[in-house]
Amino acid sequence: MIFRRLKNQLVCVICACLLASTVAAADYPSRDIRLIVPWPAGGGADAISRKLANIAEQQMPVSIYVENIAGAVTASGLMQMTRARPDGHTIGVLTYDSVITLPRGKMVPGYSLDDMAPIARITREADAVVVSKKSGFTDFKELIEAAKAEPNSVRVGVAPRGSGPFLAVRRLEKQAGVKFNVITYPGSSSAEAEALLSGELDAAISSLGDFSGVIESGDVKGVVELSSEQNPSFPSVPPINTLGYELETGSFVLLAAPKNTSDAVIDKLESSFKHAFESEEFQTWVAGVGVTPSWLGSNDVQAWIDELQSETFKVMDELNL
Repeated sequence: MIFRRLKNQLVCVICACLLASTVAAADYPSRDIRLIVPWPAGGGADAISRKLANIAEQQMPVSIYVENIAGAVTASGLMQMTRARPDGHTIGVLTYDSVITLPRGKMVPGYSLDDMAPIARITREADAVVVSKKSGFTDFKELIEAAKAEPNSVRVGVAPRGSGPFLAVRRLEKQAGVKFNVITYPGSSSAEAEALLSGELDAAISSLGDFSGVIESGDVKGVVELSSEQNPSFPSVPPINTLGYELETGSFVLLAAPKNTSDAVIDKLESSFKHAFESEEFQTWVAGVGVTPSWLGSNDVQAWIDELQSETFKVMDELNL
């Protein structure tokens, strides 16, 4: 009798929770959605997030507003996201550092991907080597020859230790048999762009999309993309495998919500952002800035994250990073 009573009570609790979740999802969204971008305004992830949000909100009864919360290699903004109520009204943007750099180095106490529910992957883009017009380099071969002739003379800007570009420059040094003067810049690639313009750097590594503005102005030139495929948006920039190197690395933009956000709400968010992703407006815009649109939904993105971590951590182990 007692067992039956407890069983009935448990069934009632489960039904009540399911009903509450269904009601909440039906009312969602009930207020504006806060999209936390954990980088300063002006970088590639910020631009992609803003464009996607502007299109997605056209299908919603509320606005989606971007809030830039930089710091701690994306942890500051994302930990604010994970501490928000898991009702879909606060979501966040994850990049390479969020998925690789922070978990690898265990840099910020309390930061964990386990506190997040992935919504989708939006873009993937290869990193590239760009050179400043002031450097005098016109192609990748000249850059490597200068580094061989005078070690530590070629100044290359990258994101901090543990980042994708930092890992790329160390792998490139090893493959080419050179030593660069590597200078790290916290924050978005906009700091590296400014350093290229001022002549503080000879070269930098990030995506071509991140440097699209200064490339368009003619002050910076892409000399190689760290990919095995030609980027149709930048036909003059060769993939590195055509120059005798095997090095593929890059960045991406993911969306996530706090852990315990209901499946129904995740589905609504995924549907809205997928509609925006597939729109002609977004596809045209993203191609114009040299970024590759690459959708993965909530059912597949976690497995992709796990595989990426496994492969990247193995390379880091080999380089003692």
